[in-house]
Amino acid sequence: MYLTSEMLISSLEMFAFLAVELTILFLAISYFVGILQEYIPPSRVQSILSSQNGKGYVTAAALGVITPFCSCSTIPFLKGLLRARAGFGTMMVFLFASPLLNPIIIGLFAITFGMSVTLFYFVIALSVSILAGYLLEKLGFEKFVKPEAYAAPVTSSCGSSCGSAAPLQNKWVKIWHSTWTDFKKVLPYLIGGIAIGSMIYGFMPTDLVSSWAGENNPLAIPVAAVIGIPLYIRAEAVIPLTAALAGKGMGLGAIMALIIGSAGASLTEVILLKSLFKNQMIAAFLVVILGMAVSAGVLYSLIF
Repeated sequence: MYLTSEMLISSLEMFAFLAVELTILFLAISYFVGILQEYIPPSRVQSILSSQNGKGYVTAAALGVITPFCSCSTIPFLKGLLRARAGFGTMMVFLFASPLLNPIIIGLFAITFGMSVTLFYFVIALSVSILAGYLLEKLGFEKFVKPEAYAAPVTSSCGSSCGSAAPLQNKWVKIWHSTWTDFKKVLPYLIGGIAIGSMIYGFMPTDLVSSWAGENNPLAIPVAAVIGIPLYIRAEAVIPLTAALAGKGMGLGAIMALIIGSAGASLTEVILLKSLFKNQMIAAFLVVILGMAVSAGVLYSLIF
């Protein structure tokens, strides 16, 4: 009973923490993207992130590397790219690369596991992200983006009832109204994803994770990759957690798979992506992340 109460408290604390953090992040990033759209015309974004040349893919990957976003924080930025009609393949590169290669997770990786492991992780995540974006573009997966994802939010207008206040509404207020409209649309997805992820976080003990994905389990790497997706953990926590799991006997190949699964495709992110993508694109996204996680884990076990 005591253990169950402790797990429930842990879940509630995680829910409150994530709800506040992700709400602030979503609003702040959406507002920032709105400002960028005010000053950078869509044609400019299209030329920079075009799928017609290799430079666009590299630029999208570099953008993912320098943006300190977690998996959920990429969504408002992705919405801005969709509205600017950036190349589909390059947008997918950013979606894959941003949470996996953000500066926080790379820095913690280097401190915890050393430079050689970090370089291996970086090369795998970067190359698979670019390859996956290119292939999804060539295979025509753009048709699985929901049409409404490209549309700018329609903010309510008070018309003549506003009187003399209407001229005072400047572009900053309009950007905020657009941001708030976007936020209200994704709020049910956000709360649902956070609730499910928090329950899994609170009620799935690390001992259970290490036993399922321990060195004695021949399926440890794919199991770790699958476990990582619902086990939503922030970048600052996933590396210390995996270091603890290594101490409990979890193989480093499985740890690599767990990190990629957790950082690359959290359950909350997948639920948020439902507001932008059709089920076929969601499935393709999960296949890429799981494939990356498993291949990285297997290669790591063979090389190191």
